[in-house]
Amino acid sequence: MARRIFDVIEAPIMGPEDLVVRVPPTGPGDFRLGSQLIVRESQAAVFFRDGKALDVFGPGRHTLTTANIPFLIEFLGKLFDDRSPFTAEVYFVNLREFPDRKFGTPQPIPFRDPDLGMVRLRARGVYAFQVEDPRLFVENIVGQQGLYTTDRIEAYLRETLVSRLMDLLGEARVSLFDLPALYDELSAGVRARAEEDFRRRGLRLKEVRLVAITPDEETERAISERAAMGAIGDMNKYMQWKAARALEKAAEQGGEGATGTGMGMGAGMGMGFGMAQMLMQAMQGATARPEPASSSGSAPGPARPPRTVEEIQALLDALDMQLATGQISEATYQRLVEKWQKRLEELKKGG
Repeated sequence: MARRIFDVIEAPIMGPEDLVVRVPPTGPGDFRLGSQLIVRESQAAVFFRDGKALDVFGPGRHTLTTANIPFLIEFLGKLFDDRSPFTAEVYFVNLREFPDRKFGTPQPIPFRDPDLGMVRLRARGVYAFQVEDPRLFVENIVGQQGLYTTDRIEAYLRETLVSRLMDLLGEARVSLFDLPALYDELSAGVRARAEEDFRRRGLRLKEVRLVAITPDEETERAISERAAMGAIGDMNKYMQWKAARALEKAAEQGGEGATGTGMGMGAGMGMGFGMAQMLMQAMQGATARPEPASSSGSAPGPARPPRTVEEIQALLDALDMQLATGQISEATYQRLVEKWQKRLEELKKGG
């Protein structure tokens, strides 16, 4: 099948999302000297062959000759006349500004926080750019990177911005809580670092604006926990608070089927008191007096020491946690464990 020879070369009207259009779309095609090249406003046409831009044409109608594509003289040589075809590609480049292009981190990036340690952040923003040098753009993006479509080219540009943002955050010595107040400075820093990357590719980076830098879900949970306990920076208190929270959550999830475990003892024993009250009662060695009923009549009933095997085992488990979190001393722990372990053995023997 004979190859098509293009006597008229033009690109359709490029939309606001079209950065570059290749003619022919499938790769190199045959063109004649003397063919008509039509370039519309806000376009530039770049003839491209073997990784090199042969020439650039601005808006208007052009007749292709060796005068306006001088590189073809060496390529055609003396074996071809002025009507002989030559093989090349034409890239129509959109010279309009591309505003409000989005970029962001595809995955959370690590950030060393002076208070929280190593955390992971997500970032997103917008940028604007414009093709400044069509020849350099086609040589670098098409020739070196092998990118032919707008989507792939913009993905490449977004990677460049994210890389520069990661460099900048890696050098920052501030807390993530201070980052929202530094969006303007960070935006300017990313633009300053990425400008040269864009310029080397024939592009002008006109704007970079960070919209948000947020922690990932795990980091958000850590921040919420520290804020709730009100003791950021005190790791001992933080660990104690974490242990107490874990016990509380487990007790809430224990339900009716958790009567044989220490985590569910609040519901399983039916005592109407929390773990802290049980320990206080055990250490005092006496039964707490019932609290007066409220006006609504919903006050809990009288408290009592643990009497069953399940209740004593739950108390021993709770004592282990209290010792681990520093809420009782070693001596108190040994005294109470000895007392209730002895009572547990008596119950198991039928006493």
